[in-house]
Amino acid sequence: MRSKQMPAVTVPHRSTSNPAPIAQHQRLALLRQLADHDDVPLQDRVAAVLVLLYAQPLTRIARLGTDDVRHEDGEVLIRLGDPPSPVPAPFAGMLLDYLGQRPNTMTATNPDARWLFPGRRAGQPMTPSTLELRLRHLGFPIQRGRTAAIRHLVLQAPASVIARMLGYNDDTTARLAEEAGGTWRHYAPGDHSR
Repeated sequence: MRSKQMPAVTVPHRSTSNPAPIAQHQRLALLRQLADHDDVPLQDRVAAVLVLLYAQPLTRIARLGTDDVRHEDGEVLIRLGDPPSPVPAPFAGMLLDYLGQRPNTMTATNPDARWLFPGRRAGQPMTPSTLELRLRHLGFPIQRGRTAAIRHLVLQAPASVIARMLGYNDDTTARLAEEAGGTWRHYAPGDHSR
């Protein structure tokens, strides 16, 4: 462009600011619908629950493996960070049901797929854009639901604890907690068992 060999190029950008979250009662109503509607494909319901309960971005959901879901001593856990997060009923049952009937595992290209959301290409997970299209087709408010979930979580527990459990950065959750009016600002992270 400096040598006048090509015209000036304008690169469009998308705003990265968090949209206004849905209200807590709307979030809970969506969770109830996901638990009750058998007419919605199970993989879409599981992905939506991961957004609404654990504020997971679709890029991270797409990378989850079957080994990230554990069923120990009658409790279902999902490893999003450290320690693994408990999965409450009825979503624990939904997640276990989904593990037994994941799509794209009976084809010649994916017989041993370890991805929680296997894609159509051999050994590859479903792409985040495919997950997004599926959830948008259902009219699911992905970003607003995720924003509501993380804001609710940082109001319930210290931001550093939420960050570790969900695989978020401490600074991000601290900023979100401050924006949400959290009261855990003076919580000292670390080992308090001494």
